[in-house]
Amino acid sequence: MRKSKFTESQIVAILKEGEAGVPVAEVCRKHGISSPTYYAWKSKYAGAMVSDLARMRELEAENARLKRM
Repeated sequence: MRKSKFTESQIVAILKEGEAGVPVAEVCRKHGISSPTYYAWKSKYAGAMVSDLARMRELEAENARLKRM
């Protein structure tokens, strides 16, 4: 999997801009991302708080480890 140039907290901040009423096209242009990337992040991080992201990352790592067994 390719490493994102944005941290999870940055992604949440970008998504909050869109939720605040800024048009998605403008948010994407400002941050140099595509609209499909924005919507993929939105579906993955929907309603997530920064504190929840650490737990999500731990669970994803555990799932990957278990799949390799």
